[in-house]
Amino acid sequence: MVHDKNQMKLVTFELSTPLGVVRRLGAYKDNKIIDLQHCFANLISQRGVLKPYSYARFHIPSQMIKFIQNGEMALNHAQEALDWFKQSKKSVGKNSEKLSFNLNEVRLLAPLPRPRSLRDFMAFEEHTKAGWAKRNAPVPQEWYEMPVYYKGSCDSIIGPDDEVLWPSYTQKLDYELELAAVIGKKGKDISAKNAKDYIYGFTIMNDFSARDIQAKEMICRLGPAKGKDFATALGPWLVTIDEVGNFEDLEMSAKINGKLWSKGNSGSRYWSFGQMIEHVSKDEFIFPGDVFGSGTVGGGCGLELDKWVKPGDVIELEISKLGVLKNTIGQRS
Repeated sequence: MVHDKNQMKLVTFELSTPLGVVRRLGAYKDNKIIDLQHCFANLISQRGVLKPYSYARFHIPSQMIKFIQNGEMALNHAQEALDWFKQSKKSVGKNSEKLSFNLNEVRLLAPLPRPRSLRDFMAFEEHTKAGWAKRNAPVPQEWYEMPVYYKGSCDSIIGPDDEVLWPSYTQKLDYELELAAVIGKKGKDISAKNAKDYIYGFTIMNDFSARDIQAKEMICRLGPAKGKDFATALGPWLVTIDEVGNFEDLEMSAKINGKLWSKGNSGSRYWSFGQMIEHVSKDEFIFPGDVFGSGTVGGGCGLELDKWVKPGDVIELEISKLGVLKNTIGQRS
């Protein structure tokens, strides 16, 4: 899906301007956020392209999903922009626009502030067994027959450093340490062996859960809904699949207030992302900007540990090659 040279960490960020707050697409590199669209505009203006800023807006749009939809050509242009920025050593463009920012100058959003869809699986057997053990029951045979998932809310996505709403209806708020794949192109009836071609990249996912409400919903054989839909965190960036490399061996950890609570590895999944994509795409299209969550790694949540987060706690999820996704738990409403 991604050309070998297109190894980058893509971000969506907000920037204050004289005209108000604007949302931009960038790349994180060397502790800087590089504005890809503006760098590309300056590059092609040197090549004599007419209306370079309009041309750049078309080829490197500010919306992540549109950028993904533009496929490998957009990634190639983004790589050209990064190469030009490094070589030119310019910090300001021809229209006096800034080309790069320190992290404290912008607000990082979720790389996909509103995914096209959000599917979250239960791919880790250890986590699944622990959940059923809480019910004093074995894992049902059906779990081993297909990779099951629920559909989450795309309107409750939060990003790095955002505060997590503590819903008024829950007493047990929980984090969940997950790896998420982002789909890069439209497809249907995809085999597991070809599924990698449809993965654009990966990000960290924290599938926050209201455990007491979720338990009641699941007894009724529907949901989860209110137990999940209040917040799902993604970030800090979307790392292209070539930048990640072997996504079957990523170290995963969760720290609460700096103390290690959870540790696991992405390779311990029972169900692969290829199997997830094959299952979902049977007689059904998947689209650029769809998010597939892996589900919680074994030991990757408070439910399994019998430990619960509190208002004011700082949660840091870390996955090797993907960075750290940090959020703070808000006060009870």
